[in-house]
Amino acid sequence: MTLVNYYVGLKMEASQNLKSKNTWLTLGVVFNLAVLGFFKYFNFFIDSLNVGLNNFDVKLPLLEIILPIGISFITFEVMSYIIDIYRGINKSAKSFWDFALLVAFFPHLIAGPILKPKQFLPEIEKDIVIKWKNVSYGLQIFLLGLVRKVIIADRLAMFVDPVFKSPQDYSSMTIWLAVIAYAIQIYCDFCGYTDMAIGVAKCLGFDVPKNFDVPYISQSVTEFWRRWHISLSNWLRDYLYISLGGNRKGKAKQYFNLLIVMLLGGLWHGASWNFVLWGGLHGVALAVHKMYMDFIGKNLKIPSYLYSFCTWLLTMIFILVTWVFFRATDFSVSSLMVRKMFYLTNSEGINWFASSLTMTVPILIVCDYVGSQLNKGVRLQLSTFRGLFVMFFVMLGLLFLAPQNPSPFIYFQF
Repeated sequence: MTLVNYYVGLKMEASQNLKSKNTWLTLGVVFNLAVLGFFKYFNFFIDSLNVGLNNFDVKLPLLEIILPIGISFITFEVMSYIIDIYRGINKSAKSFWDFALLVAFFPHLIAGPILKPKQFLPEIEKDIVIKWKNVSYGLQIFLLGLVRKVIIADRLAMFVDPVFKSPQDYSSMTIWLAVIAYAIQIYCDFCGYTDMAIGVAKCLGFDVPKNFDVPYISQSVTEFWRRWHISLSNWLRDYLYISLGGNRKGKAKQYFNLLIVMLLGGLWHGASWNFVLWGGLHGVALAVHKMYMDFIGKNLKIPSYLYSFCTWLLTMIFILVTWVFFRATDFSVSSLMVRKMFYLTNSEGINWFASSLTMTVPILIVCDYVGSQLNKGVRLQLSTFRGLFVMFFVMLGLLFLAPQNPSPFIYFQF
């Protein structure tokens, strides 16, 4: 993919007419999607096709495909590279090795953030000098990510995994608590990874953009996607939503574009109809919110504090319910959990009020506060006793509070 897209970028930049550029862009996009489609979705579509062929006593064989590491993120990065050259936003990389570094820059390789060429290629042109102030800053960001991952996400996984594995055994209240715990787990797991990626890159002298901005304070689904997985949201907006026409072709077309973008965004996350449903629900919610703001919201006169609380509560309920489809292994599990959450079935079962949930919420609040301060450039001075004491105290906390069986990063599967 690195070789092909570097070559396509050179040919597009050298093209003297629009027809030639269109041809090279089409070849590049088709190649990238074909590679992604084969490795990630071939068995998914064959398996789905086999369901329809059962009546004819026909079963197509599946392939034993090993999914290349980070293929979803790499595909989006190389596509943004050639699309930006086509649009004239940036020129091709100065050398093949510069482009190879953009594609396979190891800190963010497996789970993002998705780097845009216009963000990263200028970074490569600067002299790479290891500076103590960058190392000190990067270590603090990395340590924050490690706390999110090890102390919060991995600790909550010990509660979340059994409940999602056998939801029929647990009460409705326990299901709700497990879903809330999973919402915190996936946030800290993914945000923890990106913090560590940003921290490592900072130590090496590179600036990687932040990927999260306290998403669970959002008062709408639209705001949630401006705060959650920011690099993916921006990519979908810049390269898919705008390419489909964005909001330039009328309201109805805009709402339809939002739905299509989120359906494809859900499918990008994984080869499962659960992900498609999760993306579709978010697409519908984005369209409904946009419709509401266009025709109703601007005319409402409700006290701001009451309105803010109600919109936040509705948004969080929606986010929590849709996380069930994201996490559950199949529709039978997700539908059972949603029914039990809203008391549409027998709510009897084990009541498990996990202490890990109450323990990690205060730590999460502290982590988000520290993260906001680090984003503003506020940091500890590790040359002082206070700075060294805080770092040592946090590392001791990691040592004693980390579970013995850590969970793999959730987004490694994508």
